Amino acid sequence: MSGSFSRSQQTRKPGITATTSGVVAAQHVVAAEVGADVLAAGGDAVDAAVAVSFAIGVVEPWMSGPAGGGAMMLWRADEGRAHALNYGMRSSAALDLDRYPLSGEGKASDLFPWEKVLEDRNVTGATSVAVPGTVAGISSAHTRFGRMAWAELLAPAVDLARKGLHVDWYAALVIAASARDLARDPDAAAMFLDDGQWPKGSGWTALAEQRLDQTRMADTLEHLAREGETAFYRGDIGQALVRDVTEKGGFLTMEDLRDYRVAWTDSLAIPFRDATVHAVPGLTAGPTLADALTRWESDYDARDAASPAAHVARADGLRAAYAERLAHMGDHESATAPGCTTHFSIVDRAGNMVAMTQTLLSIFGSKVVSPGTGMLLNNGIMWFDPERGRPNSMAPAKACLMNVCPVIGETAHRRFALGASGGRKIMPAVAQISAHLIEQDMSMQEAIEAPRLDASGGPQVVADERLAGPVTEALAARFPVAQAQRLPFPFAFACPAGVMREGATNSGTTETMSPWGDGVAEPDAARKRT
Repeated sequence: MSGSFSRSQQTRKPGITATTSGVVAAQHVVAAEVGADVLAAGGDAVDAAVAVSFAIGVVEPWMSGPAGGGAMMLWRADEGRAHALNYGMRSSAALDLDRYPLSGEGKASDLFPWEKVLEDRNVTGATSVAVPGTVAGISSAHTRFGRMAWAELLAPAVDLARKGLHVDWYAALVIAASARDLARDPDAAAMFLDDGQWPKGSGWTALAEQRLDQTRMADTLEHLAREGETAFYRGDIGQALVRDVTEKGGFLTMEDLRDYRVAWTDSLAIPFRDATVHAVPGLTAGPTLADALTRWESDYDARDAASPAAHVARADGLRAAYAERLAHMGDHESATAPGCTTHFSIVDRAGNMVAMTQTLLSIFGSKVVSPGTGMLLNNGIMWFDPERGRPNSMAPAKACLMNVCPVIGETAHRRFALGASGGRKIMPAVAQISAHLIEQDMSMQEAIEAPRLDASGGPQVVADERLAGPVTEALAARFPVAQAQRLPFPFAFACPAGVMREGATNSGTTETMSPWGDGVAEPDAARKRT
């Protein structure tokens, strides 16, 4: 067992509780406020999700955006049922596998320990861009369940992009961590860097302020607000994306965009103790979550959920579930890489819920900006194994295997919407938080703040330093164990966001150490956003 930290300092993030209004929990408080304002204006949880989706793509552009993909779980109070929606990315039908030869130089440099491809063509640059699905997904949900006008819901994101993202210390730190890769694309360098190499930042004084120039993105969002999904998949926005990706050497055609379809399905209903956890089936972390929870239910008693033995059983279950995923789904994602994802959860005053995860895959996606749209582009091609003949091998017109894990959980007396960002760490976090809520009847704040472990890849188990003592000693008797702190940067664990409804009372919160995340209740009047 390695790691030794001081545990004298404690950090808490008070959750929000509201008895007569809805709640939004998101990884950026400004986006959460946008969604809360939509709820205050009479919008449904899905309306708020539309607004949050586009707003968070502006204020947290390296994590997600319209040129990405993802999945969501929805709960409809009037139907008393859950719906699953997958809008993951796909490879282009025009993808040329001969452009991705193995280099013979070892393993790839990012999230997955694939064999390295020549020039990392599947990891960075336009050759790593997959067909995006986020706009199709959120538009489909809005068409089915939304109440408010599409243009009205996109207006806050347009306004935020016109102002440009304020580059505070956290934004500057995130940009600095990827500055070398961003410098390789002139359009990404122009947006995020000064002099093509230094990260933009606001200097050493709190009075200084620097903002990203997101004018082109604002124009694109305004166009999308007027014309809807058609502009993205069949119109001018799509044409600009195709032109930019093609000119930079990638594979994307108008046929790819026109043929893209989202997938509405029944939820994957996972019985656990006296509750049910609804997840997205198929090429997500949903099936792996079902595997882990099923193992936990048989391997330890709910009454012993806080015991060292239960923690060992959870680590065992997670390891076994990931071994099964690796064997049959081909997901080799590194357990140490952060991923580029954002999650938000919403409950409205009627009890409708949305748990939505959207992603560009890596931090800053492909590290390429589309000059015609102002959007960062995904690097979804990296999800595929570049070696032939594997369960998840690269191929044209193929759906990407994602680690997203949005869920809706329901017990006899309450319901919750939950998810997280953090690559392969997402499912273990969602599983443990769900178990805390179900087995120990914790509040959402208590469950998210509770110390967690991660056993999502490799022989090592990573334990929150607050588990030091009998728990880590029991873990260390079975596995190599490392202790880790919960820090604002970098994250050793996933970054969750959840909401809960108990009776008529709604609550919600986000990862304690997330510098920007928070839960926000709908206000009496619209707030001013900066």
